[in-house]
Amino acid sequence: MIEHGFLGNDASFMLDFVVVALVLVVPVLLYSLYVVKFQRNFGLHRFLQIALGVVLFVAVAAFEVDMRMHGGWEKIINKDPENVRLDAQQLESVSQVLWIHLVFAISTPFLWIATTVYALRRFPKPPQPGEHSRLHKTLGWISVVDLVATSVTGLWFYYVAFMAA
Repeated sequence: MIEHGFLGNDASFMLDFVVVALVLVVPVLLYSLYVVKFQRNFGLHRFLQIALGVVLFVAVAAFEVDMRMHGGWEKIINKDPENVRLDAQQLESVSQVLWIHLVFAISTPFLWIATTVYALRRFPKPPQPGEHSRLHKTLGWISVVDLVATSVTGLWFYYVAFMAA
């Protein structure tokens, strides 16, 4: 088990991996929206969205494994009981940020899966606009907002838990 991350903080390796994924997902997402809206490259948009879905799945799975291996996020933050990084009051404050993050982080996979499954089932191959376009656009934008909120709040959690302390 790798105990320390690679971003210069005392976070776990997997948590650092998730943070990097959160940072990279948003620009790729924006590029995917650009290619479908302005270049009308539906095939590339489809590929990028599926790739993002895979990255998100791996990031969430890595995060969950990491939490279980370390006994929870509090134990990742306060690895050494003799040298506590955050006291009980600070942990409570970080916990509030985490709960805000979880509102978005829990809904994102469900939205992403629904948007992707509907698109794969209802769009022709190769993908072209059709009857499903209107619903797909609505689900897509809801998913985009949710994913961006997940990324922003996830980075906020990382900051208050590992950088601001």
